[in-house]
Amino acid sequence: MSEKRIGVIGGSGLYEMKEITIEEEVRIETPFGDPSDKYILGDLLGKKVAFLPRHGKGHRILPSELNFRANIYGMKKLGVDQILSVSAVGSMKEEIVPGHIVIPDQFFDQTKNRISTFFGNGVVGHASFADPICSSLSDIVTSAAKDAGATVHRGGTYICIEGPLFSTRGESLIYRKWGVDVIGMTNVTEAKLAREAGICYSTIALATDYDCWHDGHDEVTVEAVIQIIHQNVAMAQKIIRNAVEAIQRKEECQCADAMKFAIMTNKALIPEQTKKDLDIIIGEYL
Repeated sequence: MSEKRIGVIGGSGLYEMKEITIEEEVRIETPFGDPSDKYILGDLLGKKVAFLPRHGKGHRILPSELNFRANIYGMKKLGVDQILSVSAVGSMKEEIVPGHIVIPDQFFDQTKNRISTFFGNGVVGHASFADPICSSLSDIVTSAAKDAGATVHRGGTYICIEGPLFSTRGESLIYRKWGVDVIGMTNVTEAKLAREAGICYSTIALATDYDCWHDGHDEVTVEAVIQIIHQNVAMAQKIIRNAVEAIQRKEECQCADAMKFAIMTNKALIPEQTKKDLDIIIGEYL
C-alpha cells in the first residue's frame, strides 16, 4: 500500500463525486488503535486518493474521541504525502460570511484532553511547528477554491477548542479579542500529527456561522450548521476535484523532512517496540 496518494479527511459526502472511481474500502491496523472508519481508496482524475470520514460514517465520533494518531498513521501507511482537510468552522470576523471558504495558515490550540504527538514510550522528538500549514499545498487549494467559484479568504488563524459544546458568549468575545479568524474542534491535532509524519497538510475551512459573538445573528445551532454544510457539499467537492487535478507531484516544501533533526533521544536507548511502532514515521532517521 505504499503507492503515493492524496489524502482527504472530512465528511462522507466528499467522495461522492462523479469523477471518482472507488477501488476499495480498507480497514487499516495501527499501533495506536483503530482509525475513525475504513479508508475509501479510489482514482480521481488519474490521481490515487484516500478518503477518510473524520467522524466515521454517520458522524458518530465526538471531536475529543477521535483517534487522531490512528487516522494520520493510517494515511501514512497508505502512502499519503499530502492531506486536504475539509472542516466546518465558525467565523470570528464580520467579513468571513457563512458560506465563505477560509484557507488558514495558523492555529491556536485551546484543546485540553488530546494526544497530539506520536512521541513518548521512550523516544522524544520536537518538530518545528511555527508554520503549521504547508504553504505550497495551500496555494493550490486557494486557487482551486477560486476556480470553483467560492469566496475565499487566504490565511488567518484557526482556534481549535475541545468541544463538543460550542463556545460561551464570553469565550467567543475573548477569542475575537485575540484576533483569531475561525473556530473549530479538530484541525490543529491533525496538523500536528501530519507534521510529525512528514505529510503536507492544508485546511479547507467552510464557515457555517458567526459562533455566538455576533449581535445581528442567532447563536450557533446544529440545525444551522448542517444546513450550510449541505448547501456547500457540492462546492467542497469542486475544490477537492480542482486541487487534486492541480497537484502534479510532491510539492517543493520541507514538510517531508520535518523530523530529520527533531529526535532528541539517544537512538541506542529507544525501545525496540517503539522503533517498530514508529518505523514509517521516523524509521529513516534511526
